[in-house]
Amino acid sequence: MSVTAAQGFIAAGVAAGTTASARPDLSLVATADHRPVTAAGVFTTNLGAAAPVQLSRRHLAAEGRAAAVVLNSGNANAATGEPGLLVAEQTAALVAAGLGCERHHVLVCSTGLIGIPMPIDPFSTGVPAAVAALAPSLEAGHSAARAIMTTDTVAKEAFTAFEVAGAPVTVGGMAKGAAMLSPAMATMLAVITTDAVVEPKVLQTALTRAVDESFNLMTTDGSRSTNDTVLVLAGGAAGNPPITSGTLEAHALADALTLVCASLSDQMAHDAEGATKFVRLTVKGARSNTEALQAARAVAESQLVKCSLFGGDPYWGRVLSELGASGIYLEPDRVDIAYNGITVCVGGVAAPVYDAEALAKSMQQTEIEVVADLSLGNGAATVTTVDLTPGYIDENMRTS
Repeated sequence: MSVTAAQGFIAAGVAAGTTASARPDLSLVATADHRPVTAAGVFTTNLGAAAPVQLSRRHLAAEGRAAAVVLNSGNANAATGEPGLLVAEQTAALVAAGLGCERHHVLVCSTGLIGIPMPIDPFSTGVPAAVAALAPSLEAGHSAARAIMTTDTVAKEAFTAFEVAGAPVTVGGMAKGAAMLSPAMATMLAVITTDAVVEPKVLQTALTRAVDESFNLMTTDGSRSTNDTVLVLAGGAAGNPPITSGTLEAHALADALTLVCASLSDQMAHDAEGATKFVRLTVKGARSNTEALQAARAVAESQLVKCSLFGGDPYWGRVLSELGASGIYLEPDRVDIAYNGITVCVGGVAAPVYDAEALAKSMQQTEIEVVADLSLGNGAATVTTVDLTPGYIDENMRTS
């Protein structure tokens, strides 16, 4: 189930030629009647934002509504100057002409290589083909998800459902991302649709919370991209009473968006370039949640920690060292550290007794849990990360 899971949305994925291969590389998601609906977005904090990010920000700011999202892989259209912005604008115009909507109701996303001039030719033929292929089927949603893959090995899709005043509401989404994944989002694109009736400010608030509690708690290599974009369109086909601010329904919507975003985030980490281990790292017992998150991110982004995880080595000393360097308040002689539920550090020193054989076996799993208890308060945070492997280096030595 993907972006076509919610009522009132159609999608397509086609081969347009924005990549060197013949595979699908252009995706289009639109409202079934081509009319604009309530929309919201969260974008990269990178000051070198790509042309599509600049354009989509401007279009959303106009009235918080959108009828379609067009996405391409293969070329990020980043660091391309005014010509790149013109191509993004022309792409929006092509979609608008095909659907019969206004240009500012089209949002544009790109992913791929940075600094490569973006030609308009693939869009001139690809957009009409995508418009013609639009359908509400699950397969159409799958095609759209596959078309935005770059170094991804699998498409990322998720959905959930809840009720508002007895009316069933669906949230579905797709995403891409396998590298340049860090807090404050990543080299990732995500499009989410829902058939809920919801006020614009409520939708934006719910999406911001969802991103903070999912994509912003995941890091693979600590790099922040120029193109990160998460968009949500709310079509209203569910017919529920409008979801307003501060209500239980608003919280339910935020929970649903968070569930979908968290699933997509975990799928990206599992598919990270070269990764062999998915790691859930928790810091608890900090003085505050803020300090716990700061410490967890420091450990999760440590190359030394990530290398030891690749080697299957529960080297807790590296974890303790990163906690101490993270900038939070720490009393080392109160810290306990456990890998996969087996405590290896007690009070800042090596645990006197633990089952080394069981631990060694568990470290060969593809999913690892690391918990550091600072024993200072009630603050806690969990970050997902991956190991650092030769496969990651091999992938990123390539330029095309």
